Amino acid sequence: MYIDYLCNYPEYVETVANWIHNEFVIESEKSLKKLDLITEYFKKTNVKSFPITLVAVIDSECVGTISIFENDLKTQDNLTPWLASLYVRPNYRSQGIAEKLINRVREVVKGLGFETLYLRTEHTSEYYKKLGWEYVYKTHDGKGQETQVFRISINN
Repeated sequence: MYIDYLCNYPEYVETVANWIHNEFVIESEKSLKKLDLITEYFKKTNVKSFPITLVAVIDSECVGTISIFENDLKTQDNLTPWLASLYVRPNYRSQGIAEKLINRVREVVKGLGFETLYLRTEHTSEYYKKLGWEYVYKTHDGKGQETQVFRISINN
Protein backbone atom coordinates (compact mmCIF):
# COMPACT_ATOMS: atom_id res chain seq x y z
CA MET A 1 0.00 0.00 0.00
CA TYR A 2 1.09 3.54 -0.62
CA ILE A 3 -0.41 6.89 0.32
CA ASP A 4 -0.17 9.86 -2.03
CA TYR A 5 -1.93 13.10 -2.90
CA LEU A 6 -5.25 12.77 -4.72
CA CYS A 7 -4.18 15.52 -7.12
CA ASN A 8 -1.57 13.09 -8.48
CA TYR A 9 -4.34 10.56 -9.25
CA PRO A 10 -7.25 12.37 -10.93
CA GLU A 11 -8.70 9.00 -11.92
CA TYR A 12 -9.71 8.54 -8.25
CA VAL A 13 -11.53 11.88 -7.83
CA GLU A 14 -14.98 10.50 -8.65
CA THR A 15 -14.47 7.50 -6.37
CA VAL A 16 -13.46 9.75 -3.46
CA ALA A 17 -16.31 12.18 -4.15
CA ASN A 18 -18.83 9.34 -4.14
CA TRP A 19 -17.49 7.96 -0.87
CA ILE A 20 -17.66 11.37 0.82
CA HIS A 21 -21.12 12.11 -0.58
CA ASN A 22 -22.47 8.76 0.57
CA GLU A 23 -20.75 8.70 3.97
CA PHE A 24 -20.83 12.30 5.18
CA VAL A 25 -23.65 14.19 3.46
CA ILE A 26 -26.83 13.96 5.50
CA GLU A 27 -29.76 12.26 3.75
CA SER A 28 -31.87 15.40 3.48
CA GLU A 29 -29.11 17.14 1.50
CA LYS A 30 -28.12 14.31 -0.87
CA SER A 31 -28.59 15.11 -4.53
CA LEU A 32 -26.73 14.82 -7.82
CA LYS A 33 -26.04 18.55 -7.64
CA LYS A 34 -24.39 18.09 -4.25
CA LEU A 35 -22.32 15.21 -5.64
CA ASP A 36 -21.22 17.41 -8.54
CA LEU A 37 -20.11 20.13 -6.09
CA ILE A 38 -18.16 17.60 -4.03
CA THR A 39 -16.51 16.23 -7.18
CA GLU A 40 -15.46 19.73 -8.24
CA TYR A 41 -14.12 20.38 -4.74
CA PHE A 42 -11.91 17.29 -4.82
CA LYS A 43 -10.66 18.20 -8.29
CA LYS A 44 -9.16 21.33 -6.67
CA THR A 45 -7.22 19.63 -3.91
CA ASN A 46 -3.48 20.10 -4.03
CA VAL A 47 -0.22 19.61 -2.14
CA LYS A 48 0.78 22.84 -0.40
CA SER A 49 -2.48 24.60 0.51
CA PHE A 50 -5.92 23.56 1.70
CA PRO A 51 -7.82 21.52 0.81
CA ILE A 52 -5.35 18.64 0.67
CA THR A 53 -6.59 15.11 0.07
CA LEU A 54 -4.63 11.88 0.28
CA VAL A 55 -5.54 8.45 -1.01
CA ALA A 56 -4.46 4.97 0.05
CA VAL A 57 -3.81 2.71 -2.93
CA ILE A 58 -3.34 -1.07 -3.03
CA ASP A 59 -2.62 -2.77 -6.36
CA SER A 60 -3.85 0.27 -8.34
CA GLU A 61 -7.10 0.32 -6.35
CA CYS A 62 -8.06 3.32 -4.24
CA VAL A 63 -9.06 1.87 -0.86
CA GLY A 64 -9.20 4.92 1.39
CA THR A 65 -8.99 8.67 1.64
CA ILE A 66 -8.45 11.47 4.11
CA SER A 67 -8.37 15.26 3.79
CA ILE A 68 -6.94 18.30 5.49
CA PHE A 69 -9.26 21.30 5.48
CA GLU A 70 -8.51 24.79 6.65
CA ASN A 71 -11.77 24.49 8.60
CA ASP A 72 -14.25 21.64 9.01
CA LEU A 73 -16.47 23.34 11.59
CA LYS A 74 -17.53 26.85 10.61
CA THR A 75 -18.69 27.64 14.15
CA GLN A 76 -15.06 27.21 15.27
CA ASP A 77 -13.29 29.25 12.59
CA ASN A 78 -10.40 30.16 14.90
CA LEU A 79 -9.07 26.57 14.78
CA THR A 80 -6.96 25.29 11.87
CA PRO A 81 -6.15 22.89 10.21
CA TRP A 82 -8.64 20.02 10.42
CA LEU A 83 -8.40 16.34 9.63
CA ALA A 84 -11.54 15.55 7.63
CA SER A 85 -13.30 13.01 5.47
CA LEU A 86 -11.52 9.88 6.64
CA TYR A 87 -12.93 6.91 4.76
CA VAL A 88 -11.73 3.36 4.17
CA ARG A 89 -13.63 0.93 1.96
CA PRO A 90 -15.50 -1.58 4.16
CA ASN A 91 -13.61 -4.66 2.94
CA TYR A 92 -10.29 -2.97 3.84
CA ARG A 93 -11.23 -1.87 7.36
CA SER A 94 -9.53 -3.20 10.50
CA GLN A 95 -6.21 -3.46 8.64
CA GLY A 96 -4.60 -0.27 9.98
CA ILE A 97 -5.21 1.77 6.82
CA ALA A 98 -7.11 4.55 8.63
CA GLU A 99 -4.32 4.94 11.17
CA LYS A 100 -1.72 5.10 8.39
CA LEU A 101 -3.76 7.78 6.62
CA ILE A 102 -4.02 9.76 9.87
CA ASN A 103 -0.28 9.49 10.49
CA ARG A 104 0.45 10.68 6.96
CA VAL A 105 -1.85 13.68 7.50
CA ARG A 106 0.10 14.52 10.65
CA GLU A 107 3.34 14.46 8.62
CA VAL A 108 1.86 16.72 5.94
CA VAL A 109 0.50 19.19 8.50
CA LYS A 110 3.84 19.28 10.32
CA GLY A 111 5.58 19.93 6.99
CA LEU A 112 3.26 22.90 6.48
CA GLY A 113 4.41 24.37 9.81
CA PHE A 114 1.42 23.64 12.04
CA GLU A 115 1.76 22.34 15.60
CA THR A 116 -1.82 21.22 16.26
CA LEU A 117 -4.38 19.34 14.20
CA TYR A 118 -8.13 19.30 14.90
CA LEU A 119 -11.02 17.05 13.98
CA ARG A 120 -14.71 16.76 14.58
CA THR A 121 -16.64 13.56 15.01
CA GLU A 122 -20.18 12.57 15.76
CA HIS A 123 -19.67 8.81 16.12
CA THR A 124 -16.02 7.78 16.42
CA SER A 125 -14.66 9.57 19.48
CA GLU A 126 -13.43 6.37 21.12
CA TYR A 127 -11.33 5.52 18.06
CA TYR A 128 -9.56 8.88 18.14
CA LYS A 129 -9.05 8.74 21.93
CA LYS A 130 -7.36 5.35 21.45
CA LEU A 131 -4.98 7.01 18.97
CA GLY A 132 -4.03 9.72 21.47
CA TRP A 133 -6.31 12.55 20.37
CA GLU A 134 -7.39 14.91 23.15
CA TYR A 135 -11.08 15.68 23.60
CA VAL A 136 -11.54 19.46 23.60
CA TYR A 137 -15.31 20.02 23.86
CA LYS A 138 -18.75 19.25 22.54
CA THR A 139 -20.40 21.82 20.30
CA HIS A 140 -22.87 22.15 17.44
CA ASP A 141 -22.15 22.70 13.78
CA GLY A 142 -23.86 25.34 11.65
CA LYS A 143 -26.81 23.00 11.07
CA GLY A 144 -27.34 22.31 14.76
CA GLN A 145 -25.81 18.83 14.73
CA GLU A 146 -23.97 17.94 17.94
CA THR A 147 -20.30 17.15 17.35
CA GLN A 148 -17.18 16.59 19.41
CA VAL A 149 -13.94 18.45 18.78
CA PHE A 150 -10.56 16.76 19.26
CA ARG A 151 -6.98 17.93 18.82
CA ILE A 152 -3.54 16.39 18.70
CA SER A 153 -0.10 17.90 18.95
CA ILE A 154 1.81 17.35 15.72
CA ASN A 155 5.09 17.02 17.58
CA ASN A 156 3.95 13.88 19.44
